[in-house]
Amino acid sequence: MGETNQPRRLPSHLAVIMDGNGRWAERRGLPRSKGHKAGTEAAKNLVTRCRELGVTHLTLYTFSRENWRRSKEEIGFLFDLLGDFLKRELPSLMEQSIRLQVLGQLSELPFATRQVLSHTMKKTRDNKAMTLNLALNYSSRAEIVRAAQQLLREGADPEEVTEEEFASHLYTSGQPDPDLVVRTSGEMRISNFLLFQSAYAEYYFTETLWPDFDAAELDKALAAYAARERRFGGRPAAG
Repeated sequence: MGETNQPRRLPSHLAVIMDGNGRWAERRGLPRSKGHKAGTEAAKNLVTRCRELGVTHLTLYTFSRENWRRSKEEIGFLFDLLGDFLKRELPSLMEQSIRLQVLGQLSELPFATRQVLSHTMKKTRDNKAMTLNLALNYSSRAEIVRAAQQLLREGADPEEVTEEEFASHLYTSGQPDPDLVVRTSGEMRISNFLLFQSAYAEYYFTETLWPDFDAAELDKALAAYAARERRFGGRPAAG
């Protein structure tokens, strides 16, 4: 894709709630597994496009703690799909200098999944061009509670705990807050995703189902973001 359609201003950190794989498959009379496979390809293409554009941090909401309520068969398929994806895409991550990070409680994931994730994170840890966060077994409320527990265990003085100190105990420690949060499939809620970090993020909701969220759809979201005036609680500049 050429550069003529690039928006003037890009988010440093883009976060995406990838929703609609199941509905995409159902509308085509396909099993849900086909929707998840198509969603994986959409994620791959998004990562590549963001890397090309110069987005430095990309967070994908991959599996929430609430997703454990799904059938064992679907959960098993999702983690097998993730493992296969990471094994296949590791050379590409290295070539593009993309570092993989995980946001969430790794210890509760299947052993094979933990092994693949650990291997991929170790191999990519020195990559500098972009950080790819996978929110896996993730709950923002649980993340906030975890940060508070860590501060308590460290004996933090309540009067000295700042927002910056608290943020340093979150999974995203050292990373910029999301500038733009995108949710696909027409749902207009944030589903326990990056609640602390996205306090001043811009939101973009689209009816497009996740497997259909291609480069053109991404450019629409980025163009909408570029057209907005970010105030961070302040007044707009006098014009």
